[in-house]
Amino acid sequence: MASINSSGDLKSPGDPPDKRITDADAEKQPLSGKKEERWWNTLMQVAVPFFIAGCGTIGAGLVLGTVKDWDVFVNVSAIFVLVPSLSGLKGNLDMCLASRLSTQANLGNMDSTKEVISMVVGNISLVQVQAIVAATVVSIFAIVINTIADGTVNGNYILLILASAVFTATTTCFVLDFVMVLVIYASHKFKVNPDNVATPLAASIGDIVSNSVLAVTAQYMYEQIQPHNEDKSEVSLWQPIVLMCVYYCMLPMWVFVVWRNRYTKTVLTTGWTPVISALFISGIGGIVLDQAVDQYPGYEVFQPIVNGIGGNLVCVQSSRLATHLHQTAIPGVLPENTRIMEWPWKTWFFGTPAAKVARMLLVLAVLGQTIFMVVADVVYQGIVTVQFAFGLTYLVCSLLQVMVLLYLAYVFIHLMWKKKKDPDNAAIPYLTALGDLLGSVFLGLAFFILSMFGMQYGNNVQ
Repeated sequence: MASINSSGDLKSPGDPPDKRITDADAEKQPLSGKKEERWWNTLMQVAVPFFIAGCGTIGAGLVLGTVKDWDVFVNVSAIFVLVPSLSGLKGNLDMCLASRLSTQANLGNMDSTKEVISMVVGNISLVQVQAIVAATVVSIFAIVINTIADGTVNGNYILLILASAVFTATTTCFVLDFVMVLVIYASHKFKVNPDNVATPLAASIGDIVSNSVLAVTAQYMYEQIQPHNEDKSEVSLWQPIVLMCVYYCMLPMWVFVVWRNRYTKTVLTTGWTPVISALFISGIGGIVLDQAVDQYPGYEVFQPIVNGIGGNLVCVQSSRLATHLHQTAIPGVLPENTRIMEWPWKTWFFGTPAAKVARMLLVLAVLGQTIFMVVADVVYQGIVTVQFAFGLTYLVCSLLQVMVLLYLAYVFIHLMWKKKKDPDNAAIPYLTALGDLLGSVFLGLAFFILSMFGMQYGNNVQ
């Protein structure tokens, strides 16, 4: 019977035995930095930005609950497909940037002002290139879905979707990337591990800004392309056309800057597969949202919360794991006594260096989702309407999502390191996209199960 050796590969029973350590010794190995962080320091550094980020996800859900009845959302169903895709795209690009810069900070490469400026310029330019290209790809995906759903092709809507997606992706990433850079630089200067604070703080307003910008831009474009004369033959298309021309003309400039920057040149040529693949995964989540929002009232309020919190927590763990590998191993070689495939409970509770932080993240997930669920309910309904059955089902689906993501993070990070791929660039897009998909599906299942027993959300509101 085959077993798994210390590299995560299969071996035969006749192979030499692995060198083993106890679970307690494994967990004592520091996960980030040369000096092991105290658990209360890690908890505080993660918890504060986590709860700030939770407020942003609540706002994103409330924005979506408000704008779902706008004309563009009612008449152009592809916009609902864009919502999780663009939020996921922004999260992928921003969190990859945060993970890259956090790793550089922990490696001591942010002590020189000249190097910091070079990192910032290169990485922000890289995100702009990725945002323009990826937003175009996800727009085409949404257009195809919209065409299949409607059975017709509307050229005006194609321009609307393309312009809204590219403008939303580039604008939100550009603004929030500067915020993230400041957070990482300040964390480094004040001796706070940026792996713990950068991604949650960067995401704190990311989803609400992304949803708001997309809604306002799409509605404005929709109003502009509507007929303005009595026979409904005259439409104005110059705004989306000009917008697209401006961004596509700027693309070569961003590419040139990235290509000349030593910190980002490699990512420009090798970092596309995870980002584009993640878009299609998030796009499937968008299809789930498009279908569920009409069947289950309140789904659109809680979906960004589940997705956002799961993505934030798994990115904290992913960033820490990637930094640990950069500090303790060379690409292609895992640290001693580290396996790619590990028993799930060892990555969640006890038995690996990652378990200590994973336990904290699971506790934060339960506590945070309980608070965010009640707050979102009060703000949306005006009173507390959450019943025990809904609350329990909601917490189970959100906790299950986080547990799956944490385990996948452990496997993906170590697998990509073994394959000599930088997990800062390769793993996070898949994880955040899977977080969107799993969150949307699990929440949809929760609403479906509750509806089967007549316990839908808000059905006790008079």
